[in-house]
Amino acid sequence: MTSATKSRIRWSDLPGPVRAAVEEILGDRVVEAVSQQGGFSPGTADRVRTAGGRRAFVKAVSPAQNDRSPRLHRTEALIAAALPPTVPAPRLLGSYDDGDWVALVFTDVEGRHPVTPWDAGELTAVLSTLETMADALTPASIAAAPTAAEQLAADFAGWRRIAADPPADLDPWARTRLPELRAAADRGLAALAGATLCHLDIRADNLLIGPDGTVSVVDWPWACRGPAWLDSLMILVNVQVYGGHDPEALLRDLPLAAGVDPADLTGVLAGFTGFFLDGSRLPAPPGIPTVRAFQRTQGDALLRWLVRRLP
Repeated sequence: MTSATKSRIRWSDLPGPVRAAVEEILGDRVVEAVSQQGGFSPGTADRVRTAGGRRAFVKAVSPAQNDRSPRLHRTEALIAAALPPTVPAPRLLGSYDDGDWVALVFTDVEGRHPVTPWDAGELTAVLSTLETMADALTPASIAAAPTAAEQLAADFAGWRRIAADPPADLDPWARTRLPELRAAADRGLAALAGATLCHLDIRADNLLIGPDGTVSVVDWPWACRGPAWLDSLMILVNVQVYGGHDPEALLRDLPLAAGVDPADLTGVLAGFTGFFLDGSRLPAPPGIPTVRAFQRTQGDALLRWLVRRLP
């Protein structure tokens, strides 16, 4: 995968007080910083090394890059600090917030993003990790986290917005099924109740495969309380986007989804499809020029899956 943002700042672009605060958290001077690819934040995403050889991962941003990103960093700091040690995620070493710049310092996890199109062995490892993670996060470790329905209510109204103002290039199948798609998304939103803390943004670029094959889950600002199967469904969405396997067959064999009404799963897929297709019509947010194209890619891919589930 290539970087999702072309305007990411680097460690050297951070103001002196921000770099000094990170070094204070690490207890040493940073002598090397390597910017990482992937993701959508226009802020820093650097693997750093100190003079004494300590390694860490640093992400920092201010409203000058994107006005929403500092709030997401602040939310992630709260979530990361509350994750149980059994969760396969980097540990938060410390954070800095001067009201403008927000910096998070994590343990550095050695690894790379999964191969796409998806490799069978890596996908099996990811699905197994997500199942274990759901168990570790049930009940949710952060009772104050929003529910999945609260987090996604506006997003899942995408088909309503599309129906009110259909784009000229709307898929003909979708154009004839708009009432059904709106109803499916509403059902999907209602199906999101649950007691599990869900990551909600599970994609290949938010996963790291270690040298020993272990999987780490990074970037937690969207965490919410929902059903145990939600994160596993999200990775199947990513499989639909990047290929390598049939997500429909994978969904049939998904242990966490056993016993879940297929119409509820279809509804959640419909909700995300409407969100991606509707969102792709908006202007690009500051500092994140490629997100709309990626939303369109995801929406088109999910629509092809919906056609199979809503014949």
